Amino acid sequence: MALTPILESELSTLHLIFTDSYVRRYLCDDQIFSLQQVKEMLKQSINYFEEEKFGLWLIKIDSNNEVIGFVGLWYFFDEEQPQLIYALLPKALKKGYATEAATKILEYCFDELGYKYVVASCDLPNLESQKVAQRLGMKKVKETIVNGNPIVVFRVDKF
Repeated sequence: MALTPILESELSTLHLIFTDSYVRRYLCDDQIFSLQQVKEMLKQSINYFEEEKFGLWLIKIDSNNEVIGFVGLWYFFDEEQPQLIYALLPKALKKGYATEAATKILEYCFDELGYKYVVASCDLPNLESQKVAQRLGMKKVKETIVNGNPIVVFRVDKF
């Protein structure tokens, strides 16, 4: 598996991921993001990499460089540091890819960025994402409501 920062030339690939019905169900509150919305996100990711050394990375399977999702760090809910985010296309589920990719990002957070902890949140009904967070050693720290949706927040301290 390879993680590569998402480039402007990969906009259509990122848009394809965001508009997948499985991905958008929880990640986008089931809204379909326009190409322009994803382009703005990609611009922000590129800016984050330039300014803060993080953003969104594509997850590629080594054997054929096939893109199966993305992982990264992103600011949500007025947190002071970015949260872990991950999304896989349905064909890549239940194969350990999200856990493997997210583990690499956690190591990057602790070893390269000097973070003392990392937070991740997901919709309460999104049991698959909760399982990934738990496999990463994250502990549930709270449940809350954001934009009318029940959210569960996980945290892991530097190991």
